[in-house]
Amino acid sequence: MRMRECIHCHTMFDLQSSAKKQVGGKINECADCVEELGTETAVKYLGLQAGDGKIAALSIVAFESTEDREGYSRAWKSVTGFHKGKSCHLSGSQATIGNRPMRHVNYVGANGNHKGKA
Repeated sequence: MRMRECIHCHTMFDLQSSAKKQVGGKINECADCVEELGTETAVKYLGLQAGDGKIAALSIVAFESTEDREGYSRAWKSVTGFHKGKSCHLSGSQATIGNRPMRHVNYVGANGNHKGKA
C-alpha cells in the first residue's frame, strides 16, 4: 500500500516518494508535515571511507544525536584531509576524531596489499 493519509493534514501522500524517503518521519506523516513539525527523530547513518590500499575501507556508523554525527563528520574531514581531495591514510594512526559516542553498523576492510607489495 503506497498511498497513505497524513494524520496531521489529512492529505494523501505516496509513502515511496523521494521526498518522503529523504525527510523520514513516521509511516503516517507526509513529507511536508514532517519538515514543518520537525517530527523526525532518527539520526541518519554516516558513511566514512579511507584509502588504505588497493580498495578503500568503508565504515557505516550510527550516532546518538545529529550534533554528534555532524561533529564527527567535521573532525573526520579535518584529520584525513578528505575535503581537500587528498587520500586519507589512517591505518595505524592514533588520531581521536570527534570523541563522540557511536557504534559501527557495518565495516568493510581494505586490502592491505598496497601497490602489489606483500
